[in-house]
Amino acid sequence: MRTTIILKTASNYLLPVLLVFSIFILLRGHYLPGGGFVGGLIASIAFILHSFANGLNKTKEILIVHPGFLLPVGLAISFMSGLAPVIMYDLPFMTGLWSHDPIAILGSVGSALFFDIGVYCVVNGVTLTIIFTISESA
Repeated sequence: MRTTIILKTASNYLLPVLLVFSIFILLRGHYLPGGGFVGGLIASIAFILHSFANGLNKTKEILIVHPGFLLPVGLAISFMSGLAPVIMYDLPFMTGLWSHDPIAILGSVGSALFFDIGVYCVVNGVTLTIIFTISESA
């Protein structure tokens, strides 16, 4: 498969921009529409665009962890965010917990943010695993 120099150059610049945007959407979803699912899809799209332009092997080289590893890690983070109220305060599963002191830029951090981070990891891992598997077999 041949790609143009324009697509290769654009994908190299778009990858970090899309990843930062996916983190923005993840954090924005804490209070407004967005969140882990949409942020994970945007991050996956960034890596898929890079793999289409530069090849699957180059994209796998820039990934820090294997996408399949993100699945159990994301599930564990989401599950633990739901289990924290049960363990810490004897509250029902998935009850929202919020910090008393706001953090700069993020505001008041709650268990919903950690749930969204877990969903972000799962969506990113599933999407990249599926697309990379299809790309390798084609």
